[in-house]
Amino acid sequence: MQRTQFGEMACSIARTWGVIGEPWSALIVRDIWVGIRRFDQLQADLGISRKVLTERLNHLVECDVLERRPYGARPRFEYHLTQKGTELLDVLMSMVRWGDHWLSGEAGPPVLYRHHACGQIAEVDPRCSSCGEPMHADDVDVLPGPGAAR
Repeated sequence: MQRTQFGEMACSIARTWGVIGEPWSALIVRDIWVGIRRFDQLQADLGISRKVLTERLNHLVECDVLERRPYGARPRFEYHLTQKGTELLDVLMSMVRWGDHWLSGEAGPPVLYRHHACGQIAEVDPRCSSCGEPMHADDVDVLPGPGAAR
């Protein structure tokens, strides 16, 4: 059976899913963001098999979400977010907001986020790039764009 190629669809959600749709990918990006950058550290933190971790890291490097940087005397690598990977974190932060709201239960969110600009603990809140107002699904109309399928 051939796997669906989400990255080839004329849909930004499908294309993004083609990059991070496998659950380990988002968790790997999260770990690298917080400073866990070496293969053995990633494997230990995630409890993932070496085979799956290798496949996911290779995929994220191929998609230009991560880059490999050599360290040490032997040819070993650390993984770092590219610009594309750093911007992908905005997607993950929206997932954080949803998960904190709907899934954290009485214990509350497992992680807090301090905003650099003001120093306060804050929730992720997507804003309109034109007017700066909060932007949520019921605040927008979906229109065909220049890259829409015909």
